[in-house]
Amino acid sequence: MSLEEKHKKFEEINKHSELGGGIERIEKHHKAGKKTARERLNNLLDPGTFVEMDKFMKHRCTDFAMDKNKILGDGVVSGYGKIDGRLVYVFAQDFTVFGGSLSLANSDKIVKITKLAMQNGAPIIGLNDSGGARIQEGVESLAGYANLFYLNVMGSGVIPQISAILGPCAGGAVYSPAMTDFIFMVKDTSYMFVTGPDVIKTVTHEEVTKEDLGGAMTHNSKSGVAHFVSEDDEQSMMMIRELMSFLPSNNMEDPPVKLCIDDIHREDEKLQSIVPDDPNKPYDIKDIIDVVVDENNFFEVQPHYAKNMVIGYARFNGQPVGIVANQPAFLAGVLDINSSIKAARFVRFCDAFNIPIVTFVDVPGFLPGTAQEYGGIIKHGAKLLYAFSEATVPKITIITRKAYGGAYDVMSSKHIGADVNYAYPTAEIAVMGPDGAINIIYRNKLNEEEKVKAVKEYRDTFANPYKAAELGYIDEIIYPKQTRFKIIQALEMTKNKSKSNPAKKHGNIPL
Repeated sequence: MSLEEKHKKFEEINKHSELGGGIERIEKHHKAGKKTARERLNNLLDPGTFVEMDKFMKHRCTDFAMDKNKILGDGVVSGYGKIDGRLVYVFAQDFTVFGGSLSLANSDKIVKITKLAMQNGAPIIGLNDSGGARIQEGVESLAGYANLFYLNVMGSGVIPQISAILGPCAGGAVYSPAMTDFIFMVKDTSYMFVTGPDVIKTVTHEEVTKEDLGGAMTHNSKSGVAHFVSEDDEQSMMMIRELMSFLPSNNMEDPPVKLCIDDIHREDEKLQSIVPDDPNKPYDIKDIIDVVVDENNFFEVQPHYAKNMVIGYARFNGQPVGIVANQPAFLAGVLDINSSIKAARFVRFCDAFNIPIVTFVDVPGFLPGTAQEYGGIIKHGAKLLYAFSEATVPKITIITRKAYGGAYDVMSSKHIGADVNYAYPTAEIAVMGPDGAINIIYRNKLNEEEKVKAVKEYRDTFANPYKAAELGYIDEIIYPKQTRFKIIQALEMTKNKSKSNPAKKHGNIPL
């Protein structure tokens, strides 16, 4: 064979590999409103940066006549590229090849780039679109999954791990994304479930659609499994790119600082009146966050789940921070099971990747009721307490209004290691609200007039930030309009913070 023929053969094999399951299947895939694995990677990565690995790998299965049905690449496109000029490792499952099902060869490709990602300290992003285990391979396919699970755990807290669910994701396939840091889903085209609707109908006789059981909105609003929802594949890739701009490449780096053109001294008079006079009147905490962050850009995480807690990323003077905030506009910003879990996981991620945490507090306490107690609010609320206490990154806290009882302690109080604690003049830091306190102190011994007077006295004495400031639990009482500059000052002051917890294998977070 001549040199020219060898080159021609290579070109043919290369083109054949890039077609995956073939033109017919690609067209069917497009009709379903989905992009192919390669198209998704082109949307995700900087143009011209993708380097593919294991392009010609094939499965090694011989049962069920599989040895006569081999496709180059075997249903996953893997390699590395760049996002905003920064190295990332990627894999994208190709649904046009055996329904994207996972073979041992397939998992070997993902294992290879995951190990490279960990060794080279760069994030790994998985674009999932798979029918699950390749049944023809039996236990080899299961071994492939377990190899991935193990690496997900080893890489946790070492490199950011991102999953996009862009089609079906069922059975064992859900557990690799579940152990990654963030999960993106697409409306109408992506699903996640351990057992599908048919199995559920057979076993429990419940009838449920794929969408209701494991669709994007189910996991973004009800289960809290997913963090982001998008309209289509392309929007999902853009959201991943934006998330990556806030994150460091690994746990030994600081998050990337951007040039800030937003005035650090900027003050907005409307902040002065956002927190209402009436302590029982709701307001939207995002009205404060959006105003004080750089360029009013707040990238919210899990916006549809446990809405009484707001979490997300923003920048102050170009420096990325994680924001945790009670939301008085929903359930009065109360702490419950779901909001505690949501915030705790976010705090632990930020701490693992050197991202400072800014906490806005307006919390009336924990949600009462049998559903919460039976559901384990004690251990779930303790997760948030544990996460804030364990975190050694810079922690800045701003109490905007209520900070009552144990919930005051939990929300990054001075006592559990916050570095700088601010309060607005509207802050109320007390064991409980004035009405409840007077009822307990006087046990209904007062008439209506005396009660009104006692409540007023309690409010004047305790429902303010001054007692806490006298004791040094609040470092500074600030005007709301000063919030932006005060946070920037605190972040600058804590920039070189060095704190380590006692040496141990790992703690035992209440799970």
